[in-house]
Amino acid sequence: MSMREISYGRAGMEALVEEMRLDPKTLHLATDAPPDLVEEFGASRVRATPIAENAFTGIAIGAAGSGLRPIVNWSMVTFCFVAMDQIVNQASKIHYMFGGQQTFPIVFRSSVGGGTSLAAQHSQSPYSMFMNLAGLKLILPSTPYDMKGLLKSAIRDNNPVLSFESTRLMGLKGEVPDEDYTVPIGVADVKREGSDVTVIALAWLVHEALAAAEEMDKEGVSVEVVDPRTLFPLDEETMRASVQKTGRVVIADEAGPTAGAAAEIAALLTEDPATFKALAAPPKRVCALQVPIPYSPSMENHVFPDRKRIIAGIREVMAAG
Repeated sequence: MSMREISYGRAGMEALVEEMRLDPKTLHLATDAPPDLVEEFGASRVRATPIAENAFTGIAIGAAGSGLRPIVNWSMVTFCFVAMDQIVNQASKIHYMFGGQQTFPIVFRSSVGGGTSLAAQHSQSPYSMFMNLAGLKLILPSTPYDMKGLLKSAIRDNNPVLSFESTRLMGLKGEVPDEDYTVPIGVADVKREGSDVTVIALAWLVHEALAAAEEMDKEGVSVEVVDPRTLFPLDEETMRASVQKTGRVVIADEAGPTAGAAAEIAALLTEDPATFKALAAPPKRVCALQVPIPYSPSMENHVFPDRKRIIAGIREVMAAG
């Protein structure tokens, strides 16, 4: 495949445009209608909605059940909270409650994470709330390549899919093929191979973990970095295989630790007999502090994990084994 460098945000837009070109049943609902999209696809397929996420989330569910394939952009994940009834009681359950007689292909997009001084309401990573629901798929890409490939898979999927997209990474550039491709939902990616310790990292922290791995390499510690890419379904096999090889694991997540994705990953690792037996040290979680995210940049930086805290976690599990 021929490659070029584009940003994470651009990769998401390319996925959207290409899939709308492929399937005329695909439509876009958001509180804004990007002029370029309206010009190409028309106002009937690119709808600028009122600022009423409960309304257009509900509209999307009905549209999907009627044979269309809506893409809903909530913008920030914060704004979906007013549509929780539609997500929790309808989108996640409706295929089951229809006895499997009708599919509901919907993609819900939203940005997550902090690092941009947007304060408590707009710096959240609440994906574990949705991991707790049956009936939803959840993707969390960390690179432009994964963003485009996972989003295209999500749009083609016949189930409701939530795409959580890191605010910090929107400007990040990386190689993306010119040709059409997809990244399968439910398949993790080993971003760096290593032999001494596994770091399972989510979204922006994949890049912090890779930087930490470079630093630890100077100290003779070989770090493997695993990116789950999908929060549901989680690729248990890849994560367990890595930890069985290294015997140590650090789990890095920008969300808080309580009942979060990092806790679920730790449980999946330790409840498996072969993985538990291979552990030379307890799993270490490196997460945000369990507080509302401050507006002040210095305080925000204190709350969120970074490469320094990942390195501290690596040293802790190395010393314990």
